[in-house]
Order: sequence, then structure tokens, then C-alpha cells
Amino acid sequence: MHHLTSPPSLPAERRRGRPVLLVALVLGALGGLSACTSVANLVTPYKIDIQQGNVVTREQAQALAPGMSRLQVRDVLGSPLLTSVFHADRWDYVFTFRRQGAAPQQRKLTVFFKDDVLERFEGDELPTEAEFVASLDVRRKAGKQPVLQATEEQLRAFQQRNATSQPSSVSEPAVAPARSYPPLETPGASQ
Repeated sequence: MHHLTSPPSLPAERRRGRPVLLVALVLGALGGLSACTSVANLVTPYKIDIQQGNVVTREQAQALAPGMSRLQVRDVLGSPLLTSVFHADRWDYVFTFRRQGAAPQQRKLTVFFKDDVLERFEGDELPTEAEFVASLDVRRKAGKQPVLQATEEQLRAFQQRNATSQPSSVSEPAVAPARSYPPLETPGASQ
């Protein structure tokens, strides 16, 4: 019969090294776990952009004028996000936009009517259309927007270039469309 015997005890020098090894293992494990959380922060699942409500730009708000009918306001701003039975003379245009890695955007514009005509409107500071579009383009670095207007000099150069490249004004008379058409089926064809 074999008896199980306990292993001989370790020498004193090796036993003193065990707490150092244990501390090193614990610190290594903690370092590994912290590395996992930082990797998890780098690799995140894709979250879609969430847009709710009406985008109202500064240009649209500037097009509003007291005295406009409800239909005219709806043509400029679109249908309101919120209408209330209790506040029939008030339309609320609310816009929120959430994108992963960016601060959420929220804007509100309230339009007030009196006797079915626009009395006044109030709301947050609204972006221009160009500013709003630039805020959506995450790939482009924020910077100077290109000027989208041509100078008088550029317009004259454009007109001269187009005037020389166009064919002469003498054109051939247009061919009159046919007034009679051939039959769809040949005469005497059997069906």
C-alpha cells in the first residue's frame, strides 16, 4: 500500500520569495485587467446617429415675418413637432441630434399665433445652414469655410469663356415631327 505523504517543506529562502512572487502576480493581474478596460474603451460598438425633430436654420427663422398665415409658416419651417390642444396658438419646433463621441445638440423654436397669423417667435440661437451641415460632417476638420460667391471679375471671365466656346447663333431649322406613322401590324398578317 502506498501512503500519500506531504512534500517536504521548502527551505526558508524559497518561502521568503513567495510573498514577493504573489505580490508580483497580483500586480500583473491588475495591470492586465486595466489594459482590458482601456482596450474595451478603444473598441466600442457602432452607435447610430439619432436625429429627432425639425432642423430649423437661421435662414428659415429670418424668413418668418409677423402677419404670416399658419400655412406660410408651415411652408417655411415644416410641420411642427409639437402641437397642443391646450395651446392651439403655439407651435414648438424641437430638434435633438446625438452622435457617438460628440456632445448632443438640442435646439428649440416656438412660434406664437394670434387669430391664425404669426404674432411672434422665440427660441435658441440657431445655426446657419452651412454651420449645421459642417457639424454633421465628422470627417472634415473644422476650419475655414470656402467662399461660395464669385467676384465681378470671375463672373466676367466666366461669361467670356462661355461666349467663345458656344457654337454660332445660326442654327438649322428644326425638323417637324412626323404627322403620320406606319401601321403597327403589316396588312394581311394573321393573328
